Amino acid sequence: MFNMKIHEEGRSFIAICLACVLVSFFISSLSVVFFIILTVAVVSFFRDPDRISPPIDNVILSPADGVILSIDHNVALPKEIISDKAIELENSKFTKVSIFLSVFNVHVNRNAVSGVVVDTYYNSGKFFNASLDKASEFNERQLILVRTDEDKYVCFVQIAGLIARRIVCNLSKGAKVRAGERFGIIRFGSRMDIYVPSDYVMKVYLGQTMIGGETIVATQA
Repeated sequence: MFNMKIHEEGRSFIAICLACVLVSFFISSLSVVFFIILTVAVVSFFRDPDRISPPIDNVILSPADGVILSIDHNVALPKEIISDKAIELENSKFTKVSIFLSVFNVHVNRNAVSGVVVDTYYNSGKFFNASLDKASEFNERQLILVRTDEDKYVCFVQIAGLIARRIVCNLSKGAKVRAGERFGIIRFGSRMDIYVPSDYVMKVYLGQTMIGGETIVATQA
């Protein structure tokens, strides 16, 4: 555990947990055990392991760890991210892959493709359970639209969950991104939606366990 790489977002939480462990020695042995377990859980949540992305062009990688909740074909991009974009984006169809992250998953998010960030959009919202379909529409979320090196558009969306209260996104409009690189994190339990161009070949299935930055979601036909 001491050699584990920890995301910077977790350092303050871990420090608080360790302080609670020290204080609990003056309270009771039961409280010591409780706060030690809590500390281990928090360290595990904020772990940030290195990943090796496949050296393959024209693929879309999973932006998050977790399990695929749904795969919906022929859907439009979220209206917030295309409100001021070219008309062809409004008429384009995508396959939406929804990934659920439990508190036991790595929550560091990674770029799904290499390219340029066309736009980002943050929408404050509610905190429904991230496993529910309505979370994609009503929950707090951060949208990122990327134009790939192959001149395709891919959108991925960080979505807060029932107990998540902070979405961190380090991307901004015009930024150049590389597939597999870290770009943010969602605290605690959440969801990630990714919109894949309809002419890509899907390589995943419902219920599949995803590894962020490594699992191939789709390949270009």
